[in-house]
Amino acid sequence: MSDTSQPCLFCRVAARQIPAHIVCETDHVIAFLDIAPIRPGHTQVIPKEHHPCFDALPAGLLAEVAATGQRVARALKAIYGVERVGFAFTGTDVAHAHAHVVPLVAADDLTSRRYIVEQAVTYRNPPCPPGDVMAQTALRIREKLQG
Repeated sequence: MSDTSQPCLFCRVAARQIPAHIVCETDHVIAFLDIAPIRPGHTQVIPKEHHPCFDALPAGLLAEVAATGQRVARALKAIYGVERVGFAFTGTDVAHAHAHVVPLVAADDLTSRRYIVEQAVTYRNPPCPPGDVMAQTALRIREKLQG
């Protein structure tokens, strides 16, 4: 049984109850660095209001999440020199609508099980960068978004 007395992890981030490396925010959306990034600059974009999954988002809020993701993607392209940035709603880890914005360096940075040939695939959690590295990454993205 889950503990519903505490707001979800992302609600707590949005309420500033948990520290996060925020790269931008609006009245309704906040974007912050993923604590275990696929690639440097991997950003989460969430609505501040709790919605358990992306198909529960009102259309206007979904559009604002997507627009914020586009802004972040442009900044990531400029910072990391990549041609493409992935944008995906996965919903497998935190039951709060969230989009991943990931600079795509390798073809399998974001992939589907359908592309994997091996029957047994093993996974590991990506490493968590040190706080000072995260702070510097967030600063670079904020500066690119402002400029």
